[in-house]
Amino acid sequence: MLISNVILGVFLISQLCVGVIGNTSLFILYIYIFFFMPHFKKLIDMFFMHLTIVNMVTIVFILIPDIMASFGVPNFLDDVGCKVVLCIYRISRGLSISTTCILSTFQAVTVTPSNSQWAWLKPKLSTWTFSSLLCSWLINLAIYGYMVETVMAKTNSTHVGRVYLHAYCQSRNLGNQNSRPFISIISMYDLFYVSIMMWTSLYVVILLYRHRKRAQYLRSTSLSSQQSPELRATHSILLLVSCFVILYWLNNFITLYGFYAQTKIPGLEAVNAFWATCYPTICPFLIMKNNKLILHFTSSFSALRMTCFQRARHG
Repeated sequence: MLISNVILGVFLISQLCVGVIGNTSLFILYIYIFFFMPHFKKLIDMFFMHLTIVNMVTIVFILIPDIMASFGVPNFLDDVGCKVVLCIYRISRGLSISTTCILSTFQAVTVTPSNSQWAWLKPKLSTWTFSSLLCSWLINLAIYGYMVETVMAKTNSTHVGRVYLHAYCQSRNLGNQNSRPFISIISMYDLFYVSIMMWTSLYVVILLYRHRKRAQYLRSTSLSSQQSPELRATHSILLLVSCFVILYWLNNFITLYGFYAQTKIPGLEAVNAFWATCYPTICPFLIMKNNKLILHFTSSFSALRMTCFQRARHG
């Protein structure tokens, strides 16, 4: 066993722990809000709860096989295991893309001005919340159900040719002409959702920028120099979208390289797993950044810690 593989395995375990803890904490927070603080509850929280579940599933089903491979565990997945793991991973990844897109669209409709041509969508948001998530599930199940017949356990660790990039699994005839429609559907599906997400996020940023410009005329010089809530929201949107787009295309680039490369690079599966789980890992922390309840708990905890420190100092 190479020491580099052990280090990589420990690194992936750390990422697994951080991702699961972050998404679990955020999910518990929304459960707590739902039952004990309903006045904090918002319609968009349903999307966040769904996204945290999808993120946890994605992290677990991507990282655990690569962690086992890093520590040299042989034959961790058989044919059935490969079908289950890869299908669940691809479905959860597709749900992550579609849910992020729906979130971005939901936000764009919410902040759109009342005189906008999209304002008529606002009253329909509450009725479209569940149906949009249900459609995402049905579409992803329909698309990636095809993978059940195309994946199997690896028969050769030094396999060459066009195969799916995974530590224990490989694709069956994924590079022939019969599979090209499937690959085209996946590509168009991803591009469709990513394009909508980028367009709606840019629309929100433009709206917030214009609102900030108008608000500056109504503020004094001392207040306008402070960072407004609109500016903080703009930075959060830009950060979330930028992280998603950069990590999404980087993951796709490594996946395509591993698929088309005739000679496979050892350890590339683990590197690809790391990049594929970066967004699900950091996503909950980006969401928590501007959560009112989190900020309230943080400020209360800081005040309590300062009080305890002062008492211990004077006591």
